[in-house]
Amino acid sequence: MVLRDRELELRPLRRSDRRAFERLRAVDADWLSPWDASDPDPRRRRPSFPAMRRWMEDAARRGMMLPFAITVDERLIGQVTAGPIQYGSASTATLGYWVSRSHAGRGLAPRAVALVIDHCFAELGLHRVQIDVRPENAASLRVVEKLHLRDEGLRRGLIHVDGAWRDHRSFALTAEEVRGDARGAGVLARLRAETEG
Repeated sequence: MVLRDRELELRPLRRSDRRAFERLRAVDADWLSPWDASDPDPRRRRPSFPAMRRWMEDAARRGMMLPFAITVDERLIGQVTAGPIQYGSASTATLGYWVSRSHAGRGLAPRAVALVIDHCFAELGLHRVQIDVRPENAASLRVVEKLHLRDEGLRRGLIHVDGAWRDHRSFALTAEEVRGDARGAGVLARLRAETEG
């Protein structure tokens, strides 16, 4: 599956992305590590790119996750993932994302996240999306602000990040909130109207 908005494309990670992915993660290690999820068991290592890609591909095939590479003009610049996805009475997904330092501040992360939210509501029929952000992560807080996600408060020790259990602020949006908006055209359309209008 591929989602597009102008020069921005979201697509599955490919085997051929390995070199670009590993280079990005190495070059931006200091930029990304304060926000990276980590394993509380120090004996377990971060999975290799092939193992991570296979795991994501399998989870996507089972409908549990939507993992995307973020590309601009076909160049890998980050990642956005909806998962875990829960259907049935919960009908929800949690979103996570990152972009390279060289592409931060250009409005690409909000557009990528908006594309995924719109897909979750319009195509998957989900009711709710959630994004959890460390209170210190000003760039990510700006993304949820631009997309008008509702602040649901602080959750103590929510996710193991950068070597410790960290507090996160939870933000959410429901399909009704998007449909109830005066424009009612989706999160990406609302973002575009506000930034370009």
